[in-house]
Amino acid sequence: MATQQDPIMKNTTTGGSPRLPVSRTERRGTRRCKITQLMRIRPSDPNVDHFEDMRGSASVSRSGVYFQSSEPNYEVGMRLFVTMPYSKDPASMCREYLAEVVRRDVLPTGMFGIGIKILMEMGIQHTYNFGAPGPR
Repeated sequence: MATQQDPIMKNTTTGGSPRLPVSRTERRGTRRCKITQLMRIRPSDPNVDHFEDMRGSASVSRSGVYFQSSEPNYEVGMRLFVTMPYSKDPASMCREYLAEVVRRDVLPTGMFGIGIKILMEMGIQHTYNFGAPGPR
């Protein structure tokens, strides 16, 4: 005999009318925003094969970021340097963070869903060029 918790049962009450889905309690500490910010991501460990990934975020919270990547070298536990929002504009105020990979999903598109946790801010990355002045 099937019970109400049985996944085979249809989602109806005994009267036959549809039952609203039960809302689950949010387990995240902070809310997520579905915004896209360009990020520059690279491993912080010099013993790991170096790669540099330029990606847009899929969702962002105060303590983490989720994005999609075609880079296969991400592993759970890997430490990263993440510069965001990233821009090559000399006047931009990019911030660099130390982060850790906490989630790696294989997506049906062949890409990977990567979740990172921000561990600490490293500081502002200045892109000033103090080279030889150009012609006036």
